Amino acid sequence: HDGAVDLKVFGAVQRLLGKPQKLELPPLGSSKCLSMAEGDTLVSVDYEIFGKVQGVFFRKYTQAEGKKLGLVGWVQNTDRGTVQGQLQGPVSKVRFMQQWLETRGSPKSHIDRANFNNEKVIANLDYSDFQIVK
Repeated sequence: HDGAVDLKVFGAVQRLLGKPQKLELPPLGSSKCLSMAEGDTLVSVDYEIFGKVQGVFFRKYTQAEGKKLGLVGWVQNTDRGTVQGQLQGPVSKVRFMQQWLETRGSPKSHIDRANFNNEKVIANLDYSDFQIVK
């Protein structure tokens, strides 16, 4: 009987130990590092992502993440095998998206580096949503 109980406990422990591996996502609200006043400033930034970023649904995931954060802008493949685009929105959300572009991307992508250029404060958004440009 003791052996059966041990197996049940072992199974439960194994299930518990197995779960944390799936918790790779940063907790919701972890982009709240900046003060709200600073976080409300609208910014625009251009980006280019290098690595294995074409043919791995990178644009689709980038659009979905941008929309989830309430950002506007666009994303497209380049002839150089990179992905480029522009982000616009509250600086706190743009920072979160920049980190996502640099470190996460789509599940099958492999990001070597991300370049961000032409960052500026803007009074109004230039786009109404987040587009994939063909």
